[in-house]
Formats: sequence, C-alpha cells, structure tokens
Amino acid sequence: MKTLIQNGELYLAGKLEKKDLLIERKKIIKIAHKITDKADRIIDAKGMTVFPGFIDLHAHLRDPGQTYKEDIVSGTLSAAKGGFTAVCAMPNTEPVTDNIASVEYIQLRAKEHGFARVYVIGALTKGSKGEEISEMATMKSGGVVAVSDDGKCVQNARLMLSCLRYAANFDIPVIIHPEDYGLAGKGQIHSGKVSTKIGLAGITSLAEEVIIARDIMLAESAGARLHIAHISTKASLELVRAAKERNNLITCEVAPHHLVLTDEACLTFDTNTKMKPPLRSEEDRLACVEALKSGLIDCIATDHAPHADFEKEREFDHAPFGIIGFETAFPVLYEELVLTGVISFSTLVDNLTLRPAQVLRLPGGELKLGTPADITILDLKAKSLFSKENILSKSKNTPWLDKEYSSRVKYTVVGGNICYQDLP
Repeated sequence: MKTLIQNGELYLAGKLEKKDLLIERKKIIKIAHKITDKADRIIDAKGMTVFPGFIDLHAHLRDPGQTYKEDIVSGTLSAAKGGFTAVCAMPNTEPVTDNIASVEYIQLRAKEHGFARVYVIGALTKGSKGEEISEMATMKSGGVVAVSDDGKCVQNARLMLSCLRYAANFDIPVIIHPEDYGLAGKGQIHSGKVSTKIGLAGITSLAEEVIIARDIMLAESAGARLHIAHISTKASLELVRAAKERNNLITCEVAPHHLVLTDEACLTFDTNTKMKPPLRSEEDRLACVEALKSGLIDCIATDHAPHADFEKEREFDHAPFGIIGFETAFPVLYEELVLTGVISFSTLVDNLTLRPAQVLRLPGGELKLGTPADITILDLKAKSLFSKENILSKSKNTPWLDKEYSSRVKYTVVGGNICYQDLP
C-alpha cells in the first residue's frame, strides 16, 4: 500500500521545506517537491507541518498491574495524540518487568493493540529492590533497549558498580533515577523558600546530585553507558558537563515540566504539581533551558506518570508523585519556549526526534529515505485544550488541565499506518 503526504512543509535536517513524501511497505521511499506517483491513500497536509515521529525515552504505561491508571492501549493512544510514534516503557509495573516473560508480554500486547511503538526497558535489579542484579542478558536477547530501576534508585554503591559492569559487558544502557533516600527523606517539594513558606517537607537538590556524582564515577570505572533521567538542578548539569568532557558514555534528559515550571507552582497545593524530582528553583529551571539550548542535555522525555483522580485528590503529603505528559509535551514547550523566542524551533524538534533516537540507538528520528514511516503531522496555528473530556490517557493528572496551547496534532503515522487522526 502506498501513502502520499502532499502539500505540507517537511522538517528536513533542521529546516522546513515544501515537499511531498511517499510511503510504501512501512518505509519512506520518496521525498520530492512534487510527487505524481499513484497512491492508495493521500493525506493532504496543506497548512500543516510534517515531522519525524516524536520519540519518548521515559514513560510509565502501568501495564501490567495498575491498569486502572493506564494500560498499553490507552497509553499508546494518548502518546499518538501527542505526536509520539515510539515510547520507552519503564519497568515499575506489577510485577516488575525484570524477566523475559514480562518483556514478551508488553511487546506482544503493544504489537497487537498499541497505537505507537513500545520499546521495553527492563529492571536493573530483581524486583527493582536494589538487592540483586536482574536477568539483563536474557532480557536483552528478548529486545529490551535499556535497564533501569526508575522510580527507585540503587542505594548500595558496590551493587551499582556490579550492575554497571554487567550491563557494560552486553552494551546495555543503564538509566538512573538519581535519588539518595536519606537526603530526600519524606520531602514533598523542592527544599527552598516555597517549602518553608507553605510548611511542606523539602527535598534537597543534593539528593539528586550526590547520586549523579556517584554513578558517573562508577560508570566511568565500569565503562558503561549511563543515561540520567529527568535531570533538574544546575549542579547536576555541571556534573554532566564535566563528565562529557572526559568521555561520551554519559547522556541525560530533561522533562517538559522542569523546563517551564518552578516550585512556585506548588503554592496552590495542587497535587498535579507534585513530582519527583520536584519542581525546582527558577535558577535551576533556567540552567536546564540553557543546557537544552547548548546541547548539554541530550533529549526531552515526558516521564509520563499517570495516577487516578482518587489518588491525586487528597492531601499533598499523601498524593503520589508524577504527572502525565504525552499530550502536553509539544504544545506546552512550543508555546512557552519557542513562540517566546527562548529556544529555537529546531532545538525543540530535534530533542523530541533525532536526539532521543541517538541516545538509545533507536530507528527513526528523521525523515529520510529508507527509514521507518513514523511521522507526526501538526497544525502549528491550531489550539489544543487539555480537559478531562478530551485527554485520552486514563488519568488526568496534569498541571495544564483546562488550559489551551498553540499547535495540534492532526495525524500520527506509525509504520505507514494512521494511528491517530484529529477528526473535526
């Protein structure tokens, strides 16, 4: 089957060009100013912009075990609505994805029922308990793209070194959730003026920075590929900068909320501003933005973390950490950072497409002959409203609820198939 996308502006090598694109057998086979080949299906992208499909390296699909919050079907549909054609599923499911059977379950369910590609991230330790190395080699043979105990952090440095050495033997990237439990304590938000003002226990930046410093040293000793999830502080970025000057084994990501929000958002006691790592100071936020602009940060990842209303609608101290992010990522960053001139258009797009693909060596990330036909088509002049009625995730926990932002995904194409279409 041939699909022709015509009359749109294609994002090619950092620039927008008025061209057509032809798909056949799940691949891009032709890009030209005017394609006259006969096609079985035509997508008229007039007035729209055609991008490589967005890739998210950090998402929680809650399947198996917590499907009242999200499942592979609802999660990938929400991802597709947000323009994501591929998501990497973290292993903190119930049971934890720490063996080949769990990996195969997610892959099979995603293949049969998903609206986006799902890449599986296996657990770093068994049960993510931080006590014993997981079956990494077996899981890699089953297709995992990385290992992580995200949501948790290995506290024992000796075990972490063993994990990194083992992962290095099989060239498996290790993704860390940097958090020293002793320093984080029972903190709820960033430790600073806001936490003092509203009387909530604070999480010191050191809780993140100490683990990043430790794991960089351990990864360098082991020769392992280390990816730092949801980096959020200025000092953390300086640690990464110094490490990158020494080697190319260290990468990191930033979440959209750490680029546009600060702990000031917590003054309302809205539990949709509660996440881990917490929203930090304005100084930290600006440091993250500058690091994104300079290329120090390798990509943007949503850390999509769905929770049911009854879990979030309680006292701040008892509500779980995390917010959803698939559907809000591009519109919020486009309006808050691109349209205001803070970052360039190409910086945003590349950090949602090509750069995440490079971090985990995934296919896609650019519109190029022979690459998978994973494509996102947006109307940059339309508006997106995030209401409980139109969010496709099962969960609605977002600080941008009932807010409207510029840009709207019109089509999401995965392997040449239309997986999401914005119908009038």
